[in-house]
Amino acid sequence: MSKVNIIYWTGTGNTESMANLIAEGAKEKGADVNLINVSSASEADVKDADVVALGSPAMGAEVIEESEMEPFVESISGAVSGKKIALFGSYGWGDGEWMRSWVERMEGYGANLVNDGLIVNEAPEGESEEECKNLGKELASC
Repeated sequence: MSKVNIIYWTGTGNTESMANLIAEGAKEKGADVNLINVSSASEADVKDADVVALGSPAMGAEVIEESEMEPFVESISGAVSGKKIALFGSYGWGDGEWMRSWVERMEGYGANLVNDGLIVNEAPEGESEEECKNLGKELASC
């Protein structure tokens, strides 16, 4: 059974909804899942998991959340080399530049990315709900 830690930051609840749907999909496939708000996360939560999903909405000029998620991502830069990582998040504007930048950054840290970053405009619904669940199923199989 895979241990999947889903670490996220949410402002409006959209990214948290995505995290819950990803967790639901992973649990359906038998994974041991932990949902962790980034304010409670540590480097050990990355090291101790088989796969980690990191979630942040787009903020400001298309960047990840800057007061908690950004410092956390920087703090785990040495722990993600070779680690299976998935990225996800919601946005309300822009074209996804923040996710492309985050993917590139994690690849630079040596992460083994499971996806190219799952992004959802606003709250997940319909097809995007299924995309979140499917990502969770994929993570459970890693």
